[in-house]
Amino acid sequence: MAKLGLYLLLLLCAQYLAVTAVSPDSANFIRASCRATRYPALCIQCLSSYASTIQQSERQLAQAALSVSLARARSTAVFVSKMSRVSGIKPREYRAVKDCIENMGDTVDQLSRSISELGHMGQVRGQDFLWHMSNVQTWASAALTNENTCVDGFAGRFMEGNVKAAIKNRVINVAQITSNALALVNRFAARHKDALP
Repeated sequence: MAKLGLYLLLLLCAQYLAVTAVSPDSANFIRASCRATRYPALCIQCLSSYASTIQQSERQLAQAALSVSLARARSTAVFVSKMSRVSGIKPREYRAVKDCIENMGDTVDQLSRSISELGHMGQVRGQDFLWHMSNVQTWASAALTNENTCVDGFAGRFMEGNVKAAIKNRVINVAQITSNALALVNRFAARHKDALP
């Protein structure tokens, strides 16, 4: 019985190691790719756990970066929505929060569309590739614009306070992640565009 228990423990450990093992090539690929972003340390931090999926695929890297951005955008949208119900919120802050809720909703939609478009590209080539990539780039760029618009809504000295600080910190983090995702999407597009006949 003890041998069976030891065998099961070893089997579980082997499965865990197989799932969590990341090849040095994958990790190096992520680090090298993240150098092309504006926030490389954040890029590496966000994408390292996806190394086994990404391997050395620029498409998978872009897909993972957009997925991380979408997850953070969704979480931030929920957080911003909750902030609209904070007691003692000033009318001007409330309007800025409501605008930010709309901006973050648009961001979630645009990132979702980008991910879907990139995911359906498969073996698309030539002008079709350029058209699909243009859609992905446009939606990811629009998402970044919406995030920045949300932060801009809290500008001015009348907007100082905990609500502004909390929302601004969250949205800036999402914007940095989206900026990185857009850089990786653009890198993927440029490398494949150069390879077109």
